[in-house]
Amino acid sequence: MFQDRREELEKYEFMMGAARGRLAVTLDVLTDALAMVGQHGVYCTSQRNPAVPALDLQFVLSQIDGAKDLIQSVMQELEKQKK
Repeated sequence: MFQDRREELEKYEFMMGAARGRLAVTLDVLTDALAMVGQHGVYCTSQRNPAVPALDLQFVLSQIDGAKDLIQSVMQELEKQKK
């Protein structure tokens, strides 16, 4: 990940510091993954309810959302400590 997102990491680390910058890039990675899984969910629908994604995709989506929430809370805590 450090090589794949090197430029983005450098930009965010410069703006926010090393820890918060890396967390910001991690949020971007999770957001990209969330978008891809969401697109896949359009084609892989539940057998019982075609209006929603399959159960395994619902689980992945909820886990990624939860991970994003945790990262955002860490970033907020780091900002509080900084002040």
